[in-house]
Amino acid sequence: ILRLIEPTAGSVTFAGRDLRKLSHHELRLLRRRMQIVFQDPYGSLNPRMTVRAILEEGLLIHGLGDRTERQRRMDAALDRTGMPTAALARYPHEFSGGQRQRIAIARALVLEPEFIVLDEPVSALDVSIQAQVVNLLVELRKELGLTYLFISHDLSVVEYISDDVAVMYLGRLVEKAPAPALYAAPLHPYTHALFSAVPRVDPARRRGRIVLPGDVPSPAKPPSGCRFHPRCPLAETICRDKDPPATHIGEHVVHCHVAARELAQGDVAQAAQRIAQALAVVEP
Repeated sequence: ILRLIEPTAGSVTFAGRDLRKLSHHELRLLRRRMQIVFQDPYGSLNPRMTVRAILEEGLLIHGLGDRTERQRRMDAALDRTGMPTAALARYPHEFSGGQRQRIAIARALVLEPEFIVLDEPVSALDVSIQAQVVNLLVELRKELGLTYLFISHDLSVVEYISDDVAVMYLGRLVEKAPAPALYAAPLHPYTHALFSAVPRVDPARRRGRIVLPGDVPSPAKPPSGCRFHPRCPLAETICRDKDPPATHIGEHVVHCHVAARELAQGDVAQAAQRIAQALAVVEP
């Protein structure tokens, strides 16, 4: 999306412009409005640079402000992320993992972007630190009016932070809906399997565990038809032969032949319940 890796197909539209069609110069002008926080705070910060140099680098590249203005922006970014301004003179190795990720977030914020890609931003952190960083991200989104693309395998965190959720399997979107709707009534069998793996403290919210057979196929040579069909307990002949089109019902979108047939017989909640019951019968 950010063209750190060049896409091979499709389009990416930001502020009404297709990013794939922009020249290097045109893309650089938009870069400051789109930032990223990487997964590993140990690898994404240059160990040879002080925090000041790390935060100031983007400001210098984009020619933003004089020394006083750059200092103001860096101080404000550190303050928003709960880091002291004294951190500017120190190096990344002098901080804990959670503090490093706060610095990485400050690096994204210092350019005052509108859109931030958060690539597994808490998966490398201890659980107690994860909660602090996630709460920080929620507060920053409200305070600054940011838009996040939050990529994660931790479905509890996804539910907490997201407005809309898209589920992908083998590089293909299989289901998308507003977070409350998706978590209340998942339709795709893969989404059901993902949710069944989430640990639940509340017995009333626990789901029967769905163990998928086989291994994930190679993305270089995906299966024909529905990419999930080799591991899907509900797969039918049509699933092997035909790629399922998008089925829309309100804001809920699902790519599944079985779910489409169930939706034709009732609303989302009823279809989700029937699919869950079918999965429970199939699974040992």
